Amino acid sequence: MTRISIVRHGQTDWNLHKRIQGSTDIPLNRTGRAEAAEAGVRLRERDWDAIVASPLARAEETARIIAGELGLSAPVTIPDITERHHGEIEGLTFNERQAQFPDGVAVPGLESRQDVLDRVLPALGRIAEQHQGKSVLVISHGGVIGTLLRHATDGERPRHDELIANGSVHDFVWQGGDLVLTHFDATVRHVDDVFKPIA
Repeated sequence: MTRISIVRHGQTDWNLHKRIQGSTDIPLNRTGRAEAAEAGVRLRERDWDAIVASPLARAEETARIIAGELGLSAPVTIPDITERHHGEIEGLTFNERQAQFPDGVAVPGLESRQDVLDRVLPALGRIAEQHQGKSVLVISHGGVIGTLLRHATDGERPRHDELIANGSVHDFVWQGGDLVLTHFDATVRHVDDVFKPIA
Protein backbone atom coordinates (compact mmCIF):
# COMPACT_ATOMS: atom_id res chain seq x y z
CA MET A 1 0.00 0.00 0.00
CA THR A 2 1.23 3.49 -0.87
CA ARG A 3 -0.22 6.72 0.52
CA ILE A 4 -0.80 9.30 -2.22
CA SER A 5 -1.97 12.80 -1.34
CA ILE A 6 -2.93 14.97 -4.29
CA VAL A 7 -2.65 18.75 -3.92
CA ARG A 8 -4.24 21.29 -6.21
CA HIS A 9 -1.79 24.00 -7.28
CA GLY A 10 -2.04 27.55 -5.94
CA GLN A 11 -4.04 30.33 -7.55
CA THR A 12 -3.24 31.86 -10.94
CA ASP A 13 -4.63 35.05 -12.48
CA TRP A 14 -6.85 32.88 -14.70
CA ASN A 15 -8.25 31.16 -11.60
CA LEU A 16 -8.90 34.59 -10.11
CA HIS A 17 -10.79 35.72 -13.21
CA LYS A 18 -12.49 32.32 -13.64
CA ARG A 19 -10.93 31.52 -16.98
CA ILE A 20 -10.62 27.90 -18.09
CA GLN A 21 -6.93 26.97 -18.04
CA GLY A 22 -6.67 23.35 -19.13
CA SER A 23 -3.26 22.72 -20.65
CA THR A 24 -2.47 26.43 -21.07
CA ASP A 25 0.65 27.12 -19.01
CA ILE A 26 -0.35 29.95 -16.65
CA PRO A 27 2.00 30.77 -13.73
CA LEU A 28 1.08 31.20 -10.08
CA ASN A 29 0.25 34.68 -8.86
CA ARG A 30 1.25 36.09 -5.47
CA THR A 31 -1.78 34.58 -3.76
CA GLY A 32 -0.98 31.22 -5.34
CA ARG A 33 2.54 31.24 -3.97
CA ALA A 34 1.19 32.04 -0.50
CA GLU A 35 -1.35 29.20 -0.82
CA ALA A 36 1.44 26.79 -1.78
CA ALA A 37 3.50 27.84 1.24
CA GLU A 38 0.46 27.47 3.53
CA ALA A 39 -0.18 23.98 2.17
CA GLY A 40 3.45 23.10 2.83
CA VAL A 41 3.15 24.25 6.43
CA ARG A 42 -0.02 22.17 6.95
CA LEU A 43 1.67 19.14 5.43
CA ARG A 44 4.49 19.27 7.98
CA GLU A 45 2.18 17.40 10.35
CA ARG A 46 2.91 14.22 8.38
CA ASP A 47 6.01 12.49 7.06
CA TRP A 48 6.62 12.47 3.30
CA ASP A 49 9.02 10.44 1.20
CA ALA A 50 8.72 12.08 -2.23
CA ILE A 51 6.98 14.79 -4.22
CA VAL A 52 6.01 14.76 -7.91
CA ALA A 53 4.21 17.32 -10.05
CA SER A 54 2.55 18.08 -13.33
CA PRO A 55 5.03 19.89 -15.60
CA LEU A 56 2.76 22.93 -15.98
CA ALA A 57 4.35 25.93 -14.25
CA ARG A 58 1.54 26.46 -11.74
CA ALA A 59 1.87 22.90 -10.44
CA GLU A 60 5.65 22.64 -10.67
CA GLU A 61 6.18 25.90 -8.74
CA THR A 62 3.62 24.85 -6.12
CA ALA A 63 5.56 21.60 -5.73
CA ARG A 64 8.89 23.43 -5.37
CA ILE A 65 7.45 25.70 -2.69
CA ILE A 66 5.95 22.76 -0.78
CA ALA A 67 9.15 20.74 -1.12
CA GLY A 68 11.05 23.66 0.40
CA GLU A 69 8.68 23.81 3.35
CA LEU A 70 9.03 20.07 3.92
CA GLY A 71 12.75 19.69 3.27
CA LEU A 72 12.14 17.33 0.35
CA SER A 73 14.25 16.96 -2.78
CA ALA A 74 13.20 18.83 -5.91
CA PRO A 75 9.94 17.50 -7.37
CA VAL A 76 9.99 15.12 -10.32
CA THR A 77 7.65 16.22 -13.11
CA ILE A 78 5.33 13.65 -14.67
CA PRO A 79 3.59 14.67 -17.93
CA ASP A 80 0.72 12.19 -17.52
CA ILE A 81 -0.67 14.03 -14.47
CA THR A 82 -1.06 17.34 -16.30
CA GLU A 83 -4.45 19.08 -16.42
CA ARG A 84 -7.31 17.99 -18.63
CA HIS A 85 -7.00 19.49 -22.12
CA HIS A 86 -9.93 21.83 -22.78
CA GLY A 87 -9.26 22.55 -26.43
CA GLU A 88 -10.94 25.66 -27.86
CA ILE A 89 -12.49 26.79 -24.56
CA GLU A 90 -9.14 27.39 -22.87
CA GLY A 91 -8.88 31.05 -21.91
CA LEU A 92 -12.64 31.58 -21.91
CA THR A 93 -14.83 32.45 -18.94
CA PHE A 94 -17.85 30.26 -18.20
CA ASN A 95 -20.20 32.79 -19.86
CA GLU A 96 -17.97 33.01 -22.94
CA ARG A 97 -17.84 29.23 -23.13
CA GLN A 98 -21.64 29.00 -22.97
CA ALA A 99 -22.01 31.63 -25.68
CA GLN A 100 -19.62 29.87 -28.08
CA PHE A 101 -20.38 26.26 -27.13
CA PRO A 102 -23.82 25.94 -25.51
CA ASP A 103 -24.63 22.76 -23.59
CA GLY A 104 -24.74 19.83 -25.97
CA VAL A 105 -22.32 21.38 -28.48
CA ALA A 106 -19.05 19.46 -28.75
CA VAL A 107 -15.92 21.46 -27.91
CA PRO A 108 -13.08 20.78 -30.37
CA GLY A 109 -10.03 19.44 -28.55
CA LEU A 110 -11.79 18.80 -25.21
CA GLU A 111 -10.30 15.74 -23.54
CA SER A 112 -12.93 13.39 -22.14
CA ARG A 113 -12.92 12.56 -18.43
CA GLN A 114 -12.38 8.92 -19.37
CA ASP A 115 -9.28 9.84 -21.37
CA VAL A 116 -8.00 11.82 -18.38
CA LEU A 117 -8.54 8.79 -16.15
CA ASP A 118 -6.89 6.49 -18.69
CA ARG A 119 -3.64 8.48 -18.57
CA VAL A 120 -3.60 9.64 -14.92
CA LEU A 121 -4.53 6.40 -13.15
CA PRO A 122 -1.71 4.31 -14.68
CA ALA A 123 0.73 7.13 -13.85
CA LEU A 124 -0.35 7.00 -10.21
CA GLY A 125 0.04 3.24 -10.30
CA ARG A 126 3.64 3.64 -11.46
CA ILE A 127 4.26 6.22 -8.72
CA ALA A 128 2.83 3.82 -6.13
CA GLU A 129 4.99 0.97 -7.40
CA GLN A 130 8.13 3.10 -7.29
CA HIS A 131 7.34 4.20 -3.72
CA GLN A 132 5.78 1.05 -2.32
CA GLY A 133 4.80 1.44 1.33
CA LYS A 134 5.73 5.14 1.38
CA SER A 135 3.93 8.51 1.34
CA VAL A 136 4.00 10.60 -1.83
CA LEU A 137 2.73 14.10 -2.56
CA VAL A 138 1.35 14.66 -6.07
CA ILE A 139 0.83 18.26 -7.18
CA SER A 140 -1.78 18.42 -9.91
CA HIS A 141 -4.93 20.21 -11.07
CA GLY A 142 -8.62 20.63 -10.30
CA GLY A 143 -9.81 18.75 -13.38
CA VAL A 144 -7.52 15.81 -12.66
CA ILE A 145 -8.49 15.69 -8.99
CA GLY A 146 -12.20 15.92 -9.85
CA THR A 147 -11.87 13.02 -12.28
CA LEU A 148 -10.07 10.89 -9.69
CA LEU A 149 -12.67 11.72 -7.02
CA ARG A 150 -15.50 10.70 -9.35
CA HIS A 151 -13.68 7.46 -10.09
CA ALA A 152 -13.04 6.69 -6.42
CA THR A 153 -16.60 7.52 -5.29
CA ASP A 154 -18.57 6.10 -8.23
CA GLY A 155 -19.52 9.62 -9.26
CA GLU A 156 -20.87 10.74 -5.87
CA ARG A 157 -18.20 13.41 -5.23
CA PRO A 158 -17.55 16.21 -5.79
CA ARG A 159 -21.14 17.38 -5.41
CA HIS A 160 -22.26 20.44 -7.39
CA ASP A 161 -21.56 22.71 -4.42
CA GLU A 162 -18.12 21.31 -3.57
CA LEU A 163 -15.03 23.16 -4.69
CA ILE A 164 -11.61 21.62 -5.18
CA ALA A 165 -9.86 24.69 -3.84
CA ASN A 166 -6.37 25.91 -4.71
CA GLY A 167 -3.96 24.40 -2.19
CA SER A 168 -6.41 21.71 -1.05
CA VAL A 169 -5.04 18.26 -0.14
CA HIS A 170 -6.90 15.04 -1.00
CA ASP A 171 -5.75 11.76 0.53
CA PHE A 172 -5.79 8.38 -1.19
CA VAL A 173 -4.12 5.02 -0.87
CA TRP A 174 -3.08 2.84 -3.78
CA GLN A 175 -4.34 -0.57 -2.80
CA GLY A 176 -5.20 -3.65 -4.81
CA GLY A 177 -4.26 -1.96 -8.05
CA ASP A 178 -6.61 0.99 -7.63
CA LEU A 179 -6.93 4.38 -5.98
CA VAL A 180 -8.99 4.47 -2.77
CA LEU A 181 -10.15 7.81 -1.32
CA THR A 182 -9.50 8.33 2.39
CA HIS A 183 -10.12 12.11 2.68
CA PHE A 184 -11.69 14.68 0.34
CA ASP A 185 -10.66 18.22 1.28
CA ALA A 186 -13.87 19.85 0.05
CA THR A 187 -14.80 23.51 0.31
CA VAL A 188 -18.47 24.44 -0.09
CA ARG A 189 -18.87 27.02 -2.84
CA HIS A 190 -20.89 30.19 -2.54
CA VAL A 191 -24.27 29.88 -4.25
CA ASP A 192 -23.19 32.34 -6.99
CA ASP A 193 -20.36 29.98 -7.99
CA VAL A 194 -22.41 26.79 -8.11
CA PHE A 195 -22.49 25.22 -11.60
CA LYS A 196 -19.46 27.20 -12.74
CA PRO A 197 -16.56 25.03 -13.92
CA ILE A 198 -13.40 24.44 -11.93
CA ALA A 199 -10.62 25.66 -14.21
